[in-house]
Amino acid sequence: MVKLYKLASEQLSQQDHYDFGMRAVKSVLVMAGSLRRSQPNMAEDVMLIRAMRDSNLPKFLSPDIELFQNIISDLFPGVDVPYQVRYIVLFMHVFHIKLQEATCCDDLYRIPFILRPVVSAVTEAQRLQ
Repeated sequence: MVKLYKLASEQLSQQDHYDFGMRAVKSVLVMAGSLRRSQPNMAEDVMLIRAMRDSNLPKFLSPDIELFQNIISDLFPGVDVPYQVRYIVLFMHVFHIKLQEATCCDDLYRIPFILRPVVSAVTEAQRLQ
């Protein structure tokens, strides 16, 4: 986990909201504990990788998401971690695209109206999963 955060802090873009310190470690451990209680038969390495990935991806910008996933793949080769929170990645990509569209057309006031159906669809998809 320390190696992952060290590489991420060096390779990802520098953003104020990126946190690779003790708070991030604590949130990963809390999520891993929650996963352990909800799915006791999950392999420990898969559980920890999933907790690291799922607790960090929502706060990354679109260009950094793929880089972070590549770092995880390099550090844990051959470990297949299923995506249960794939909708967060989808939402981040859609949000990034819609934000770019709105900023280039001076339609910033429309962002909440553009994203409301996307958020509803993602929420409903997660509920059905």
